Amino acid sequence: MRSTRYPTGPRPSSPHSANPEGGKPRVRTGSGSKPEFSKTGGKSAPNAAPKPFREGPRGESPRPKKPPHGEARPTSARPAAARPAAARTDTARTDVAPAEAPRTSNRLELHRSEIARSPGTGSGGHWLYGLHAVVAAMKNPARRLRRLLLTEEGAAALAIQVATPWAIGPEAVERSRIDHLLGREAVHQGIALLADALPSPSLQQVVERSGPILILDQVTDPRNVGAILRSAAAFGAAAVVLQDRNAPEETGALAKAASGALELVPVLRAVNLVRTMVALKAAGFWCVGLDARAKPLIGGDFKQRRVALILGAEGEGMRRLTRENCDELAALAMSGSMESLNVSAAATVALYEMSRGR
Repeated sequence: MRSTRYPTGPRPSSPHSANPEGGKPRVRTGSGSKPEFSKTGGKSAPNAAPKPFREGPRGESPRPKKPPHGEARPTSARPAAARPAAARTDTARTDVAPAEAPRTSNRLELHRSEIARSPGTGSGGHWLYGLHAVVAAMKNPARRLRRLLLTEEGAAALAIQVATPWAIGPEAVERSRIDHLLGREAVHQGIALLADALPSPSLQQVVERSGPILILDQVTDPRNVGAILRSAAAFGAAAVVLQDRNAPEETGALAKAASGALELVPVLRAVNLVRTMVALKAAGFWCVGLDARAKPLIGGDFKQRRVALILGAEGEGMRRLTRENCDELAALAMSGSMESLNVSAAATVALYEMSRGR
């Protein structure tokens, strides 16, 4: 289709020449130019440069172009005096106190310390259960008691062992509640006592007590430790020494296995067993380590000496430094059919042998 060319000058009025957007025609000068339509309905000057884009109220500067990727953005061209006061950095001002640092970390530390001291968690308290463990704890004036949960049968059994009134008021509960609290594997006999952990005695307090001392080198099973405490109470041991880290904490399972001996035999937690052995030697103790390859232990050989018996973990035995710092190594006299005993059973036999030599 051939296009129609118009001469220079305004185009004749025609129905087909109207601006489809509702504006008036603009005319460019020059031969062969076509009319251009303005969306605003006004006329534009011939060959006029496009006006810069403006944004916002009248009088504001044009919006700056976005810098290419990787280039730094230009800083504001406004003088410092015209900036808001919050954006000014005047280092000469000394009358304004700096803003306080957020105290989120302090609140978090306080929250953690509160959890550690709350009943039933951390070092703030733990549940003791079973008749013998709870009776011994209630008779121990060094214990701080927090809560006492009893079923009907548990209250009747406890009343026979501990005269009323008790130092703490009991809470009557169903057996299912104690099961849910301690776990169904716990043999609680309908009695559960929440109490603070006993404080660790000093080495001087331990030395002043009569009887041998048991040192456990990385014995980690709480039931074994509880059974050793029970034997220590039965044969008059002065104390049981545990490692501060690689040893079980005081728990309900440990107290249940001890059957009340946890309240009778002091438990000393030492940071370094070797240094504790050196201190005991200076106090006149003879350190005897149990080793199956040594000569048999005879209690009569130690009548004139105070003894500290050292027992290692099952299988591994004592560690090298612990063994090297022993004054003597001894074994339990056994027939050839058995090579070793459980560590709690070995402690019982060794304590019995030592009691014969007194």
